Amino acid sequence: MILWTRFTIGYAVLFKPNSIRVASDTIATRGVVVRTAEELRQHYEVEKELGNRLRNSKRGERVALYSQVYDELFRRVPQHPQLTRQKTANHEAKVQGHLRLLRPFLTPDTTFLEIGAGDCHLPQLMAPLVRKAYGLEVSAELTKDIRNTDKFEVLLSNGCEIPLPDNSVDVAYSFQVMEHIHPDDVIEQLKDIYRVLKPGGLYYCITPNRLHGPNDISRDFDREATGLHLKEYSITDLLKLFRSMGFRKVWIERMIKGHRFRAPILPAILLERFVESLPWGVRIPLARSYVMVRLLHVSLMGQK
Repeated sequence: MILWTRFTIGYAVLFKPNSIRVASDTIATRGVVVRTAEELRQHYEVEKELGNRLRNSKRGERVALYSQVYDELFRRVPQHPQLTRQKTANHEAKVQGHLRLLRPFLTPDTTFLEIGAGDCHLPQLMAPLVRKAYGLEVSAELTKDIRNTDKFEVLLSNGCEIPLPDNSVDVAYSFQVMEHIHPDDVIEQLKDIYRVLKPGGLYYCITPNRLHGPNDISRDFDREATGLHLKEYSITDLLKLFRSMGFRKVWIERMIKGHRFRAPILPAILLERFVESLPWGVRIPLARSYVMVRLLHVSLMGQK
């Protein structure tokens, strides 16, 4: 029996809602690789094991553990979407979607930083458009074949710290990264993002909404995230975190059919309260519907 890969379900639809997933034993030319039930189960078991290793670790241990865990994940799960999707046309289309999302905030003088850059394809595409583009990753395994240039550089991190000077970045961006950070470390990561931003600099953060989670590999197995999504967040959760960091402006960023606008915050908070008040059996089907995924989309921007 073939199961549709659901590792990134919900959020891919925001960039290419009509993409087609093709069942194949090899990398599909479009869409993601569709894996068997056995492959998904093996991925789940590996990721749950590694996730528990991080959840139960002490702060000092995690300095090296983030890199070790993700390097081990990619070695043990060679069919992981972050590896197999790198050469697909669908992945290219999604990266182009991120580029369109960020393009209005870029100038030839911009210093751009992607946090959790994966294969670093996005900052590499950014490089000709900006002064300098950085791709920050914790996995040396994932970035081992990527080469630096004059306008692009890979940075390796311990999961929290960003090896850049204070006030050096104009635009920082993360897509589905915060949920992979230990909840005890999220404040430290945000502090370092805030530190490297220039006055007036922007941090654009997209993360899966916990109200329709879990959103990692455990989605098909558990009611709560047990893989490497160590904690998932709502719009309300993220607003509180951003404001506690000192961002002078925080807003919900939306783009629908090519039109960008700032969504009002209060209706989003009230909607989340309503959805969260529902019993699990009612909340999950509702929250995972196409319309609600779009309305609950956690896409927040903070300005230093």
